[in-house]
Amino acid sequence: MSVGQVFPEQYLTQLTDKVTRVQQLLANFNAPNAEVFASEPTHYRLRAEFRIWHNGDDIYHAMFDSESREKVRIDHFPVACRAIADFMPVLLKHIQFNHELRYKLYQVDYLATLSGELLVSLIYKRPLTNSWLEQATKLTEALASEYNVKFIGRSRKQKLMVSDDYVTEQFELDNTQLKYQQVEGSFTQPNGEVNRHMLGWAKNIANKLSGDLLELYCGNGNFSIALAPCFDNVVATEISRTSIKSAQYNIALNQVTNLQVVQMSAEDVSAALQQGSTLKQLDLTNMQLNTVLVDPPRAGLDAGTEQLVSRFNDIIYISCNPDTLAQNLQALSSTHDIIQLAVFDQFPYTHHIETGVWLRKR
Repeated sequence: MSVGQVFPEQYLTQLTDKVTRVQQLLANFNAPNAEVFASEPTHYRLRAEFRIWHNGDDIYHAMFDSESREKVRIDHFPVACRAIADFMPVLLKHIQFNHELRYKLYQVDYLATLSGELLVSLIYKRPLTNSWLEQATKLTEALASEYNVKFIGRSRKQKLMVSDDYVTEQFELDNTQLKYQQVEGSFTQPNGEVNRHMLGWAKNIANKLSGDLLELYCGNGNFSIALAPCFDNVVATEISRTSIKSAQYNIALNQVTNLQVVQMSAEDVSAALQQGSTLKQLDLTNMQLNTVLVDPPRAGLDAGTEQLVSRFNDIIYISCNPDTLAQNLQALSSTHDIIQLAVFDQFPYTHHIETGVWLRKR
């Protein structure tokens, strides 16, 4: 794909190619035909990062071609959701001749939600003063009648906020309103609508299960909060302190009472459960941990975590890398069968694909 461009007429063909590749990778594991969850072909991404280029009085967003490393001017960005794409020229218009907001502005990061909030991080190669905060506050007030936008200013070892450093995503899933705090700089699912499909697919499976759930790599509670009503108890683990704080905030925000989060790496969880039945003073002896949900990084599951999840009756595996998923299935297929397979196109016009697998112990 050309930098910043989309080609909707090619979308279904490219998606078909990605689905075919996943099916071929998993063919040796007797995987069923995949359920396919497509993305919108335009305006699908809720996060975007740009360099800001200065040329005299002109100022514009720019990206770099991943192969040639050449700078590409971005005046229209149909990859981003409407909230971001429509706001990009508005931002430039308001800061172009505002010295305090423009001077040595190096980068702009956007974070949006399906519910219409927008967080804009302005990143500088200079120290920021109260004058910057005053101008950013005035800009927020000037835009308030048309845009639900918040501004953050960043420079080396410095962060200034007009109000908050997060947005709150809100959407409905199975007649339930879900809310998630999404903090600037932390991981969030980039394709909001496809994320809803992922949660819906996983919850449909969870509705068929019973007992308690262990989730590894829980992030801000994206899956565990959505799936909590399906289980008696949920224990979720995550290594990132920022994500743990957001998960705890989101548990309270959604009034979930059967979910506990623990700050531990998947490797440490595996080691702890091998040695006993506690996780950081959390007693698991009275729990029926029949189901595990994993959403690992691109490297997949390490050997210890592989061994841990193989002990569970049901495994819901969300993968951002089908190659490492296939590697993990080499081990897991010796004890489990694939019951359901799904493909979620989080990243249109790229080779990346999210895959969901439900495995059941034989």
